[in-house]
Amino acid sequence: ERLPIKVWRNNFCISWFFNNLVHEDFMRVILKKYFTLILLFSIATIFPTNSQDRPASFADLAEKLMPSVVNISTTTTVVQNTNPFPFEFPPGSPFGDMFKEFGSPQKRKASALGSGFVIDKNGTVITNNHVIKGAEDIVVRFSNDKEYKAEIIGADPLSDVAVLKIKSEDKFKPVKFANSDKARIGDWVIAIGNPFGLGGTVTSGIISARNRNIGLSRYEDFIQTDASINTGNSGGPLFNMDGDVIGINTAILGQQGSIGIGFAIPSNSAKQVIDQLIEFGETKRGWLGVRIQNVTKEIADIEKLCKARGALVASVAPGSPSDKGGIKDGDIILEFDGKKINEMRELPLIVAQTKVGKVVKLKVWRNKKEITKTITLGRLETSEDFKAETPSVPKVEVINSLKIEVRPTTKEDIIQRQLPPNVSGLVITKIEPDSPINYLKINDIIVEAGKRRVKSANQLNNLVNTALKSQNKTILIAIFNNQNQKRYIGVKLD
Repeated sequence: ERLPIKVWRNNFCISWFFNNLVHEDFMRVILKKYFTLILLFSIATIFPTNSQDRPASFADLAEKLMPSVVNISTTTTVVQNTNPFPFEFPPGSPFGDMFKEFGSPQKRKASALGSGFVIDKNGTVITNNHVIKGAEDIVVRFSNDKEYKAEIIGADPLSDVAVLKIKSEDKFKPVKFANSDKARIGDWVIAIGNPFGLGGTVTSGIISARNRNIGLSRYEDFIQTDASINTGNSGGPLFNMDGDVIGINTAILGQQGSIGIGFAIPSNSAKQVIDQLIEFGETKRGWLGVRIQNVTKEIADIEKLCKARGALVASVAPGSPSDKGGIKDGDIILEFDGKKINEMRELPLIVAQTKVGKVVKLKVWRNKKEITKTITLGRLETSEDFKAETPSVPKVEVINSLKIEVRPTTKEDIIQRQLPPNVSGLVITKIEPDSPINYLKINDIIVEAGKRRVKSANQLNNLVNTALKSQNKTILIAIFNNQNQKRYIGVKLD
């Protein structure tokens, strides 16, 4: 009976080895070659080529994740007063303000679109706060076209995170969060969302950068990605190659759409807020009670620091945890609870993520030497600092010469409309029928007038009045319309 091939080969190799054992020179050459092959094989096993890490397709992953991603649509009622008279009062007339309240209120429905994802089988959905802010009705739609009503469990404007609950007894397919601290620049990611209302859209890219700060909020630690993100992607998930959520897509850099620079809230930062919103319906952030600024090279030289690092205490709030713990104006905080502070902007985020009431040690640079202070953290949301920083309702002002009402842009406008971070101007809140720009729309943003950037209503009034005194009585204004497109318009003034 014939031996199995494997056994036959082994017997053959053993016989051949003993028959040639006497030829030492021959064996030396053979063993050298075999050793080289084994070494090369081991190196290839330890250091696989990059081509093996590159996905051939995202199809399987996308198919698995699509049922957990939702499209979000919201409805808000906007009320505006209309003029009750068949005529207009002259600009500046006291009767205009007197009878302004007597206009018949007109209601209209405003809608917005966004994205979200399910994190438990009972229908808990995560999205951005700016997607659902002010919403009266929230509808989530899945990839199978099923729609459900949803309610807000909790929302946090400071981190731009919101938690919804689907009003249904159905069971849903959840996704889980990844450890965003392990995400590396160059890792593959995919985004799934509802850009421009085109639900179920999948885009891919890599993590382009970590720890980005773009000036939208106090607590920023964005993941930057070149996966295409557009209006409507807000609140949607950014997945790693394991199918876990590495971030929440929140903002883009660009005026009209994706230019390959998008930003996502890291999952670790988001999850801490989400857990608090689910448990308490609100956030509970740690609070030190100091106002801080950057440590420049000049300050570091004066204070005899080896390099510019840490956070310089500009002032200490009376009665705050820092005040009670002995922190003084001029101190430089180098380390908080065992975490080194390399840049000033790192400290607020680290403090906010620390549990209220925890006793922490601060390493402080004072009088050209390092000392340690012990602080018991307070809660930010109950502090006077927080109340002072809570944004007030922007003041609406009248531009009589254009017959419009405007208010200043806010950070919420920039986030919600996904405008470039440096955009500033005046949001149109009301347009009279006989306005010289009555073809514009509510929520258009005036950003320039007479080739000058508009920063206040008073400035715009002055620029328009100057144009009225000119021979042509015209002015060039620039706006961002409701589609976030920048347009220049020549306005003929009366």
